[in-house]
Amino acid sequence: TTCRLNEHLANIDAEASQRVRELTAAFAKADNITEQLKVENNLLWAQEMNSCRARAEEIVLREVAYR
Repeated sequence: TTCRLNEHLANIDAEASQRVRELTAAFAKADNITEQLKVENNLLWAQEMNSCRARAEEIVLREVAYR
């Protein structure tokens, strides 16, 4: 505990945020959620992207918090 806890937590937060972004993009691609869908049906696009993000956050939480 030589005053490096905040640095350590910031690194974990940055890593987790990056992983959530990557997984969200991968899920969106796999589910064929495109910019065209965003133009045609913004509400459905938002719903689907929120679903992708929730799945990604759940995975990252298990990887980071419960390891």
